[in-house]
Amino acid sequence: MPQTVPQKPKAALAPSIQPEQVEPPPIEKKVTAILITRNQAAELRRAVAALERSTILEQMDILAVDCGSADDIRLVGDEHPALTPLYLPDDFGSTKALNIAVRTAKTDLLFFVSPDVEVAPDTVERLIEKLAAAEDTAAVCPLLVDTEGRPAPAFQPIPSRESLALACAGGTPSALSIDTSQESVAVGYPGRYALLLRKQFIIGMNYFDERCGEYWADADLAMRIHRAQRKIRVYPGIPGVWHQPRSLAKDAVHTSDCTLGAARLLGKYDGFFAGFSFTVAAILRALGRFDFALMSALVGGKKIGSHAN
Repeated sequence: MPQTVPQKPKAALAPSIQPEQVEPPPIEKKVTAILITRNQAAELRRAVAALERSTILEQMDILAVDCGSADDIRLVGDEHPALTPLYLPDDFGSTKALNIAVRTAKTDLLFFVSPDVEVAPDTVERLIEKLAAAEDTAAVCPLLVDTEGRPAPAFQPIPSRESLALACAGGTPSALSIDTSQESVAVGYPGRYALLLRKQFIIGMNYFDERCGEYWADADLAMRIHRAQRKIRVYPGIPGVWHQPRSLAKDAVHTSDCTLGAARLLGKYDGFFAGFSFTVAAILRALGRFDFALMSALVGGKKIGSHAN
């Protein structure tokens, strides 16, 4: 009788091992685009849409601080998921809003951009490269052009007593002529229409000086940069479109804010008497024109946001 060879039991099949799903590391943010706005919903839509087309959007935060607007500004945040909006309950002034934005930003680089400016897709990336390559430079700007492609009058010399008085009286100080044949041009006072710099510089100057008011905190920044023997450079090969901002008439409080901020700026850099005499001269001019609303605002130290403090 044939012997039956015992069969070895079949080994149990090992369960299939599924590869572990590893989440890709988050992309590190390099730069925060900062926009300060008040009743500029349409302009903000256009500016944010341009930033959202940026070649480095994944490395960019877009932050808008609204100064108590009465328009449909809140709809803009709903329409643009890349935008982080901060809504202030009242108009405390743009300088306070700037400081709120700088403290909120989590990146080393800050790109201040006006809602009136529309940047190209590669503007921010190219500015970052220029800032990294220029050791003597603290801030960089694109060349702002109008809708016809002509250089816009956005850049000025460092403010003087005369140019400050002209601006406070409603005039327009002379703009710098930019040589577009150059790779870069050093400028004195670029404003904050489109300006890229490191956050550390603003922290080092203890943030924007809110005593300079609504109009001159960016001039204080420019003067700080020059006092530090650093450059502010405009790059003609990197354009941005500056849409003509709406012309807003200044009331007594706005004119007072402009004047008192200019006096603060002069006092900081030219001594106490320079600032004091600037204020006194403005009060006497208001009295001579029988502009008692402005005279009262100046004597009372009225500034934008003072009603909300």
